[in-house]
Amino acid sequence: PITFVMLNRPEQRNAMSPGLHADMCDALEALSADAETRVLILGGHGKAWCAGQDLKLYFRGTEDDPRARVRARRAAHEWRWNKLSRFPKATIAMVHGYCFGGGFTPVIACDFAIAAEDATFGLSEVNWGIIPGGNVTRSVVAVMNQRDAMYYIMTGETFDGREAAAIGLVNEAVPKERLEARTRELCKVLLAKNPTTLRYARLAYKYCREMNWEESADYLTAKNDQLMLRDPERGREKGMRQFLDDKT
Repeated sequence: PITFVMLNRPEQRNAMSPGLHADMCDALEALSADAETRVLILGGHGKAWCAGQDLKLYFRGTEDDPRARVRARRAAHEWRWNKLSRFPKATIAMVHGYCFGGGFTPVIACDFAIAAEDATFGLSEVNWGIIPGGNVTRSVVAVMNQRDAMYYIMTGETFDGREAAAIGLVNEAVPKERLEARTRELCKVLLAKNPTTLRYARLAYKYCREMNWEESADYLTAKNDQLMLRDPERGREKGMRQFLDDKT
């Protein structure tokens, strides 16, 4: 029940083109309704996770076609944030090699991120006279503290997987040769959980982050009621019985 989705432009270090954005929208849409997919791992073929936007194809390639530019911008945001952050199954970013600029957004949109210790991260836009756009800055704000975020946005310096784990950009960093094995280990933990409960727990967390205390209390009560109604495995009943009656 584990599905790998791999960015597949290895000759460009998986830099994101308008075509890749459209393909990712299609892939995530199809997999969201795929009954056999319970955990999605997002990775990259070749030597990189994602080197950011393909500036030549994304900007130069669409400068004479405003409608193509709009479609590319919409697709880029749609899959990297809307579809991925609200994906109905658990998601894990498996990061190796280079992760730059626009590649930060899907890493952060995934529920979990495991990185190779020697992966190279960078928000290098300041070096080219621009800022991290396309909601990259907004996604960074969601997971990194102010001091770390400001430092790397304003200096453009790179950092490795170990530092990415230390500042909270990824959950953990492991030796590159252990990257897939560790990611699969996390999958096994998630697959042992009630899938409906897992889905509701992750969505509840994401929505509660934008609510005040009173709103979140009301929302979580309603969400728990909805979970009990819609869970075909009756996980709450089983869990309570195992905990209180069976002592297991």
